[in-house]
Amino acid sequence: MTLIVRDLRPDVPADPEGFARVRRLALPYILFTSESVRHNALHTHPDAHYRPLVAEEDGEIIGTAQVLLAYDSSEPGQGVLNIYVRPDRAGRGAGGLLLRTAEEYLASLGATKVLGWVLDEPANRAFAERHGYRASRSAHFLRLDLVAAGLPPLPPTPPGVELRSAADFADDPRPLFELDAETLQDEPGDLDFESRGYDDWLARTWDHPLLNRELTMAACVGGRPVAFSTAYTDGDGRYSTAMTGTARAHRGKGLAKLAKLHSLHRARAAGVTEAFTGNDAGNDPMIAINKWLGYEICATEVHHVRELG
Repeated sequence: MTLIVRDLRPDVPADPEGFARVRRLALPYILFTSESVRHNALHTHPDAHYRPLVAEEDGEIIGTAQVLLAYDSSEPGQGVLNIYVRPDRAGRGAGGLLLRTAEEYLASLGATKVLGWVLDEPANRAFAERHGYRASRSAHFLRLDLVAAGLPPLPPTPPGVELRSAADFADDPRPLFELDAETLQDEPGDLDFESRGYDDWLARTWDHPLLNRELTMAACVGGRPVAFSTAYTDGDGRYSTAMTGTARAHRGKGLAKLAKLHSLHRARAAGVTEAFTGNDAGNDPMIAINKWLGYEICATEVHHVRELG
């Protein structure tokens, strides 16, 4: 058995395909396709110094790592590292080799702290703790079976509110960017995020190959979006909510819930069979909305942190 870790080659089709396959087997609650893997490798902001890695055993990709600096955080020196190994290839050293390579790279960039998500399972948590990582906050993955589960019916749209898809903003998506930038500041988590500008948003969000503009819905007042729910689809019957939020001046009116419900109804009508979303474990209002929509918690992950010295 020959095990190596190397950089992903985005223009060699087998590499993005192998990366996406590992991620789907190890973490089926987040959508990955070869196109999205390639897009992330080529279009992540240069300040992130993004370096996707693969662990290869006898020519087969069995593990992956996403390694970057948190370039959109106000606190410098924070590295982000997420490692996943195929469940049927665990215990062969791929995770440890990926971790060592990634930490050395982040240290060379001046990172003083590394943060990464770990599935809340004994073996995964033991791996993180064995390598000096301490547990922080948790988040839940939720799943909705759009075939078996019945969605709540669509309620009347409130007076003065219009539901529009992201496709309706194709000529000028800047209003969606401005709403996304505002809600990003209130996203709960260990990292505080801030927008890096319109061009970065276009590359990272608007032009992302998983973004489904027909299913991404916004509640608009006076023609401007004030609440939204961003939808990703993988072309294989699976849907994921990338972000749901409301402008501060319009919160408490149920508009984000309305936008997400419209998105899910459209998704089901388009043949989507399975929907996923994720919530910080302390985000009770959003968890309540998702449970009302019919989602059920299917897995939990724990953020882990290590100081680099």
